[in-house]
Amino acid sequence: MKRILIANRGEIARRVIATAQRMGIETVAVYSDPDANAPHVREATLAWALGGRASAESYLRADALLQAARATGADAVHPGYGFLSEDAGFAEAVRDAGLTWIGPPPEAIRALGSKAAAKALARDHGVPCLPGYADEDQSEARFTAEAAAIGYPVMVKAVAGGGGRGMRLVTEAAQLGAALASARAEALAGFGNGDLLIERALLQPRHVEVQVFADAHGRVIHLGERDCSVQRRHQKIIEEAPSPALDGAPRDQMGACAVALAKAAGYVGAGTVEFLVAQQDGQSAFYLMEMNTRLQVEHPVTEALTGLDLVEWQIRVARGEPLPLTQEQVRLTGHAIEVRLCAEDESFQPHTGRIAHFAAPPAAAFQRAPLRFDHALAAGAEVSPYYDAMLGKLIVHADTRDAAIDQLCAALRRLEVLGVPTNRAFLIECLQSPRFRSGQALISFLSTDADGLRAELHARQRLADARWGAVVTLGANGALPCTFPAPRRLRHSGDTRDVAVQPLGDGQWRLRSADGEADTWQVQEGAPGIRQVVTGHASHRVAAVPVPTAEVARRWHLQADGVDWWVDDVSYEPAAQAGQALSATELRANFNGKVVRLHAMPGQTMAAGETALVIESMKLEHSLAPRADAVVAEVLVSEGQQVTPGQVLLRFAPPQKVAA
Repeated sequence: MKRILIANRGEIARRVIATAQRMGIETVAVYSDPDANAPHVREATLAWALGGRASAESYLRADALLQAARATGADAVHPGYGFLSEDAGFAEAVRDAGLTWIGPPPEAIRALGSKAAAKALARDHGVPCLPGYADEDQSEARFTAEAAAIGYPVMVKAVAGGGGRGMRLVTEAAQLGAALASARAEALAGFGNGDLLIERALLQPRHVEVQVFADAHGRVIHLGERDCSVQRRHQKIIEEAPSPALDGAPRDQMGACAVALAKAAGYVGAGTVEFLVAQQDGQSAFYLMEMNTRLQVEHPVTEALTGLDLVEWQIRVARGEPLPLTQEQVRLTGHAIEVRLCAEDESFQPHTGRIAHFAAPPAAAFQRAPLRFDHALAAGAEVSPYYDAMLGKLIVHADTRDAAIDQLCAALRRLEVLGVPTNRAFLIECLQSPRFRSGQALISFLSTDADGLRAELHARQRLADARWGAVVTLGANGALPCTFPAPRRLRHSGDTRDVAVQPLGDGQWRLRSADGEADTWQVQEGAPGIRQVVTGHASHRVAAVPVPTAEVARRWHLQADGVDWWVDDVSYEPAAQAGQALSATELRANFNGKVVRLHAMPGQTMAAGETALVIESMKLEHSLAPRADAVVAEVLVSEGQQVTPGQVLLRFAPPQKVAA
């Protein structure tokens, strides 16, 4: 194996490149039009343009990927995760082209890639499964009958794919029809396969998965478990190992079941067997969810505990080499936690845009609890709507779980990503919450605790804004056109405040609030967007970058005291304006995406929270609704139309015209 084509993008492409380079293997990066200047393109030995923008036009085109392999002289293909990594047809095409496929055999992918087939195989080999239905009759009537026989609540799942797409919880019969339609549409869009299954839902489970590895000589081992219970939209955002809820016999039994399933399927390479774990009669009972026939996003957690390079193992196994360790030789040490940094706000809405400022936490500051940051970030990089929202992941390995949590929070506080909303600060709130700290965070964690975590975060943002928000009013190099106090009006999260700013010379400023209180700052300009503010004897780092906006106001994205927030300088807007009058009569898009369903019609009366339309963005569907009861005056978009952030989608009649 001399040259590997990586059929992927972003941080996983960089991850594979790093290991291949260390092993003396050349790499080929492929890229779509939006990724032309991405880091993985620059770091690979060679790069090949696929063209197109959306996944279907680029990374999902098996023909284009094979053409790239032939043209660049690649003799192997690594699929990464997502895209075609679990596509048996692509794996077969790679193999038929005379290339080495760095993944499981197509036959194993087929046997395990379908949740229905995997569960059937698992039952035959003694792996516990929940009661469910996964046969060929996909009619709503059949699902209705089967759900009644299973008993509610039930979970609707896409048979193909993963990543939480095509999953819906149904607690009563009246919800089933809509859940089936929505899950089927999302599964078709994400995987090209709308087949579904249903199974009994566990309402308070954990999500625990086992990393397995197999070679071509029939040997299969596991490398311990990972607890992935902290999720939103059925997608993981925090993963840790070992699980804080498992020990002894349940852990050993789960590992043995994972190995048994992989052996039964004739598996080769890296795979993950996922389980739901629930407490029953004081004991941990586990049930198979699915097997992911690829490397996982969270594989660095296992690498931290074992000291192994799983990508290197993939390459060696694909070359026909035996596993380098037996089950008895596997050693797990300490505790590791990973968080996924995503381009989304604390309400889990995705966002796109340009990264205006980026600074990674310094690895040298985390020697006692090593920090790893896998990402493809850079200042000026564009976050597009064509791929999922994950920007990267931070992993900390420490002697104890508490130490890992502390160090990961410290790393997140020192990470700076401005210009696009991220979940960085929300992740800190999750890690610091008493429920997570005590190891009691279940899959339901965010559905029950997210509002409280957001409230804590918003309170911290208000405090930071009150303390540092006025930094956006300071002129470049400590100068204003004149030395008299200049009035400024700032808005954060709908609240407006006035401040007077006066330069005193030599980088000093006096800031006076509306209540007359004054403060003196010594400000030093650092790297672009960074200011060091000295108050009293303390020095504080404040990051503040301007963000383009179509509004009259100037918008800034700031970070200090572990939080980031947005400030509008509305000094030159009329005091009564601020765009708030329009908010009651308009529904705008929060992000780039495509309108996939439109429920609103002119003249229709809609209740607060009633879905008006559904936008697909970053491979997920998002429902938009009016905040208050309203009558639709105009519908300005149609199904299939691409929309951009801030675009007006609907207009409503003024509130006073809504019938009582």
